Amino acid sequence: MKYRAATIADCVELGRLNHELIRDEGHRNAMTIAQLEEQMRGWLTSGEYRALLFEDDRETLGYALFRETETEVYLRQFFVIRRRRREGIGRRAMAELLADVWPRNKRLTVSVLTKNVAAVAFWRSMGYTDYELTLEIMPGTQPTPNHGMQPTAVVRG
Repeated sequence: MKYRAATIADCVELGRLNHELIRDEGHRNAMTIAQLEEQMRGWLTSGEYRALLFEDDRETLGYALFRETETEVYLRQFFVIRRRRREGIGRRAMAELLADVWPRNKRLTVSVLTKNVAAVAFWRSMGYTDYELTLEIMPGTQPTPNHGMQPTAVVRG
């Protein structure tokens, strides 16, 4: 396996792979492949993010999209193609990132959907630890004021 920096010419493939990632992880993102391709093009053109493609002699195996700041490397997307999972590709790709690409003196972060149990387990096995959990209430599902809470007892004296 080898890796290379993605170019603007790779945005078509990155958009397609990102679409697969969104479906596999159960994300709500409803963007089309064309929209994801355009988003990727904007990120790479602006320099806000960098992408690496992981390949063997036959095909693209996956990709990593990340942003580096003065203190942190944020891994926004990481994906291994479906038919090549469970072959150690993700671990090898992460080993390359850790050894050759990312500085050792920066905080490394990744966000994972809590329902994506396999991904949570993978990232923990790679050394990431829990730091933050984001909770939400979706529009149209707002609870009533006492939803899930016991009524307060009134004491009269």
